[in-house]
Amino acid sequence: MRPLNKIAVFGLGKLGACIAATLAARGFQVLGVDIDPEKVRRINAGEAPVEEPLLAETIRKGRGCLRATSDVNEARDTDASCYIPPSPSLLDGSFSTEFLLRAMQPMARAVRAAGNQGHIFVVNSTTTPGSMRGVILPMLEHETGWTCGREFGLCYNPEFIALGDVVRGLLEPDMVLIGESDANSGQRLADLYQRYNTNHPHVARMSLTSAELTKISVNSFITMKISFTNQLRLIAGKFPDANIHDMLAAIGCDSRIGSKYLRAGLSFGGPCFPRDNRLVSYVARRHGLEAPLAEATDRVNEATKHALAEQVAALVQPGDTVLLLGMAYRPHTYIVEESAGLYLAHHLKQRGCRVLVHDYQAKPENSPSLIEFENLDSPEALPKDARPKAVALCCPWPQYRDVVLPTGAQVIDPWGLRRDA
Repeated sequence: MRPLNKIAVFGLGKLGACIAATLAARGFQVLGVDIDPEKVRRINAGEAPVEEPLLAETIRKGRGCLRATSDVNEARDTDASCYIPPSPSLLDGSFSTEFLLRAMQPMARAVRAAGNQGHIFVVNSTTTPGSMRGVILPMLEHETGWTCGREFGLCYNPEFIALGDVVRGLLEPDMVLIGESDANSGQRLADLYQRYNTNHPHVARMSLTSAELTKISVNSFITMKISFTNQLRLIAGKFPDANIHDMLAAIGCDSRIGSKYLRAGLSFGGPCFPRDNRLVSYVARRHGLEAPLAEATDRVNEATKHALAEQVAALVQPGDTVLLLGMAYRPHTYIVEESAGLYLAHHLKQRGCRVLVHDYQAKPENSPSLIEFENLDSPEALPKDARPKAVALCCPWPQYRDVVLPTGAQVIDPWGLRRDA
């Protein structure tokens, strides 16, 4: 088994750029491939192509082992190629493989032209269970003319990371998940992780479809746990002497439950959790089954956002000003996709309120959804004509703990960050 030393990374977005940078920093020879010439230019200049904590420093550390190109043929002699293109949700809840196929087909042809047998194709993007064996594998065999598991390998290797903490999450994962077309390919990828990770994570190897199901099931279980905390928070809120933070701290001490993700707050959001949980429901329906836990998780999540909107709306009238703190779906990222803050901002604007928003990273420049609201450079830099009637903490940035809030405003703090809430 020849080791995987030369790696091509297709797609230099938030995850792909971090995978390329961390591999290079750990001594692998890495070629980033992207159709965006600006991302290619920035990588080759030693700059981060996207915003993500620690990415710029990691690129500088591995610069001698990292370069980028838009020419697929430059990657044809690599030992393995990783694919992280977008996988947008379709109307039925499944994930599209269009961009994945667009990235992999030219590389399959290039590998065949180079006679590079033994190459491993590694899919990192989340796929609809069944797609790896039913769509990707047949395409690769057709384009190469080879047999998977003999002349080339295929692995499904999704990462479990959180935006804002991608670099650390890649280098120090709890688990490495590998779906393998054959034992040889799986072992070669597992050996790569032994040299790549800075901790010693459990490596779970299984079939391609088992890994696809495992990926979305992990996220579905986490979201179920988050929805449980929100369900309990809404119930506890009906009792004047019930403290949700005390309750969850006690519940999390039970080793059967654990404290991770057992924190009072708001809905889950972002590009992975909501979609992966809904994908579980889609897969069940596709095979004549139901997934009532996943469906209930989604309903509770939506109800949590609606309950927040109703709570704030009950404190204000049309024309009143409301200050929303934290528009990203979690701290340390600018992504606002399915965030509680964005939902609340739209709801209040539709009711005729003046909506002021602040986030430490999410700005109109990187999150166009925020353009329609009044964005503050500082949570304390209020316009002179603005007297907020209510303040809602929608994302638990730790800096909000000590921000001086407008006098007289009602403060809604589901996270328990502040003493004045």
